[in-house]
Amino acid sequence: MKKPRIIVLRTAGTNCDNETASAFKMAGGEPELVHINELARDEKFLKNYQILAIPGGFTYGDDIASGKILANEIKYKLNEDLKNFINSGKLIIGICNGFQVLVKAGILPGLNSGGMEATLSFNDSGSFIDKWVYLKKDTKTPGHQDTRELCVWTKGLKETIYLPIAHGEGKFIPRDKEVLAQLRKNAQIVFKYADNPNGSIDDIAGVCDTTGRILGMMPHPERHALGTQHPRWTREGLKEFGDGLAIFKNGVDYVKEKL
Repeated sequence: MKKPRIIVLRTAGTNCDNETASAFKMAGGEPELVHINELARDEKFLKNYQILAIPGGFTYGDDIASGKILANEIKYKLNEDLKNFINSGKLIIGICNGFQVLVKAGILPGLNSGGMEATLSFNDSGSFIDKWVYLKKDTKTPGHQDTRELCVWTKGLKETIYLPIAHGEGKFIPRDKEVLAQLRKNAQIVFKYADNPNGSIDDIAGVCDTTGRILGMMPHPERHALGTQHPRWTREGLKEFGDGLAIFKNGVDYVKEKL
């Protein structure tokens, strides 16, 4: 089949779009940078793509709250198109600011309980955090489905991966205990911090929706797609690819196999 087409959504303040597109291209996809206004004006059409990627940045200066304005634009300008995109079985990934957007648009965690089911708020430190962290896949949900079976983006990933974070509002907070219980039960908690840097409830670093096709995560996989992006590669040895590339490859491969 043709290479899967990925729309990398951008707007004022997006600053990780090129890196995200590069990672998807390395993974075998055909990414295209598209401004949200091009979709709103029907100059480009969401239905022509198989993957929607909302990259990191500080959209609209994170005024009001991080990702909130872009979340509202998506909800009110792209509502029907986005519903059709999701219902047709296509994929979405939101990274850092993109994760904030998906949560505040009510797309994640997608329990359909009404309204926003979670948020991403100010780090407990009260300051911006820029560092590398270890992530572990949350596979220890007794009596419930393994996240590796649910989330299509994380198939075959190592138990622990190493990615950078760069955020001021990365603390994941479920709306209530019931939402957290559902996330655990449904195996929607995809990544946890090995050493929680921001105070996220239950160490949550990334979640997927109930279908496993929509992933949101605060760490940046696109910033560790190449081995040379590892901060200690000269001391620990150079690997051809970084830990993050497998996430993008999983998305591309899923489209090739399923869509």
